[in-house]
Amino acid sequence: MSLVIYNTLSREKEPFVPLDPAHVRLYVCGPTVYDYVHIGNARPVVAFDVLYRLLRRRYRRVTYVRNITDIDDRIIVRAADNKEPIEALTQRTGDAYRSDMHRLGALDPDHEPRATQYVGQMVELIQKLVDRGHAYAAEGHVLFSVPSMPDYGRLSRRTRDELIAGARVEVAPYKKDPADFVLWKPSSEAQPGWPSPWGRGRPGWHIECSAMSGALLGETFDIHAGGLDLIFPHHENEIAQSRSAFGHAIMAKYWMHNGFLNISGEKMSKSLGNFFTVHELLDQYPGEVIRLLLLSAHYRQPLDFTHEGLVQAKATLDRWYGALRGKDVKLAGAVPSSVEGALADDLNTPLAISAIHQLDQPAALKAGADALGLLQQDAEAWFRWTPTGNAGPTEAAIDAAIAARQAARKAKDFKESDRIRDDLKVKGVILEDGPKGTTWKRG
Repeated sequence: MSLVIYNTLSREKEPFVPLDPAHVRLYVCGPTVYDYVHIGNARPVVAFDVLYRLLRRRYRRVTYVRNITDIDDRIIVRAADNKEPIEALTQRTGDAYRSDMHRLGALDPDHEPRATQYVGQMVELIQKLVDRGHAYAAEGHVLFSVPSMPDYGRLSRRTRDELIAGARVEVAPYKKDPADFVLWKPSSEAQPGWPSPWGRGRPGWHIECSAMSGALLGETFDIHAGGLDLIFPHHENEIAQSRSAFGHAIMAKYWMHNGFLNISGEKMSKSLGNFFTVHELLDQYPGEVIRLLLLSAHYRQPLDFTHEGLVQAKATLDRWYGALRGKDVKLAGAVPSSVEGALADDLNTPLAISAIHQLDQPAALKAGADALGLLQQDAEAWFRWTPTGNAGPTEAAIDAAIAARQAARKAKDFKESDRIRDDLKVKGVILEDGPKGTTWKRG
């Protein structure tokens, strides 16, 4: 079954045909690290992690790059507020991001470049744009000349007025055109800066990804992915920079974008009190529960993230892990065709989940779930997971209670046996008697 993906550039589903079948290249925009990332930041990581797994099953070599933006005005402000060095802030929050994504079951990308490591390449790229007439220096800034690119706006399909209105660019007297955007800006002594032909300064946001993708994947590559909110201006400007600097008709052949995430039907907002970080959610739910909920809607569609959805995802995983419990199931063989076919159709994860529900053999269940990055741990460990701060009985106390119950049953003291079982249930521990003895799980 061939892989088909929706290409934002054409607004159509297209067969995936890599530029080089011997080496598939994927770039996903990562976060700006100045705090714990919110749950919306996790959606592209999880969605395109499934894509990465799918590509690795089909192609001999896949290179996946997911960047970290560690220079940004928000970072400068937060570091000043915290009275800590910028490097310390971005190292701490970047490490937390990486840890949280691991707990969501995301594989490491092949490269995770930090923007500050590629400033030299950014300066070189900007100089190319200046030399080719696509950028100009003005009052310590360097700006991209939007009129120099006739088909600017092709990705977002916006009119010129819409491009100007939504460009998020400063209206300044030194700009030749209102739509022109910053590639380089001057830094004060109190701000981080690097030497350049235009004076000490720092890069604009958009040039960062053009430089990092060009350095690690080449001047053209297969897939560029990220959130729907990045189509304009970020991805539109990346295309303009890369195509104009390198002289190619494309930057990436396919552009993929995940939809927005709402919280209980409303846009996530700190003012509404529905703003959740991945870090705090992981204190309350296992990472696979959050991952399954994120995959429960098609990646291109809006996703309503609710407590009820988390409870349902936990119940689904309890059933799946229950089917593996007590069985020596090792991952072997191909992903079931029903699951692989769903994923090959533009990452249709809801259909893949539905197909997994129909698998009745533990080995097939394990292989199907693995394609989604699920059922990655031991079943016993799954059922013994506890939320942070949980005041329930310890594993040692539970094992002691089970031993006492077995002794009561052996003595035919069924009243005591039932009392122990009911007492554990009140404390959130469910006992399950089976042919191989008594197992337990936290309810």
